[in-house]
Amino acid sequence: MDIKVLYEDNHVIAVVKPAGLLTQGDKSGDVSLFEEVKRYLKDKYKKPGNVFLGLVHRLDKPVPGIVLFGKTSKGASRLSEQFRSHTIQKTYHAIVLGKPKESKGELKEKINKISFFAEGFTKKTDQELLEEIKKATKTRTAELSWEVVKFNDKYSLLRVLPKTGRFHQIRVQMANMGCPILGDVKYAHQKPLPDKSIGLCATGISFKSAVGDQVIKLEIPMPEAWKQYI
Repeated sequence: MDIKVLYEDNHVIAVVKPAGLLTQGDKSGDVSLFEEVKRYLKDKYKKPGNVFLGLVHRLDKPVPGIVLFGKTSKGASRLSEQFRSHTIQKTYHAIVLGKPKESKGELKEKINKISFFAEGFTKKTDQELLEEIKKATKTRTAELSWEVVKFNDKYSLLRVLPKTGRFHQIRVQMANMGCPILGDVKYAHQKPLPDKSIGLCATGISFKSAVGDQVIKLEIPMPEAWKQYI
């Protein structure tokens, strides 16, 4: 796989994840961006043995966009700290069904996330599984702001700025707002787009370098295929 590198220094690397690619490997055994970036670094610097790469955030499999990794423990720690303190600003663009009532707004609500640990209890009875899920379910506040960039009679293009980084947050909150994301099978009950993506892309990110306080701002264009919808 050809890795598209947007930024790289001694501690951090930023790459573009294609739609349909896992950020991190799972039990499916499918190829992941994490492993491909490790392979890229190993080949580029001709490193023997294992290559360190710190995973600090993820994008859903059908979502393309910018992903940051730490090349060193210092880089990973500095990025993780910024994610925890919400000082990293991520920008998404989304194609949603319909048109919001307002031109811009903010969403703040409680959403549930069931841990992957609880989801793994496949040999328990229904009652035992229910009890485990109750213990593992966490209710967290999800916040984001959005604004309409343009719209037509079917879809709207939104610019979305998440303030928190909850699991499937934008997908859940857009669906709850009554404007689900185009092609989202899970939350909009639609067919996926032809390339198995959805109408959501991580188009921008701003963060501080691992050494010093240099602010690094990265942007990518929206997917070319979106032009047929909006």
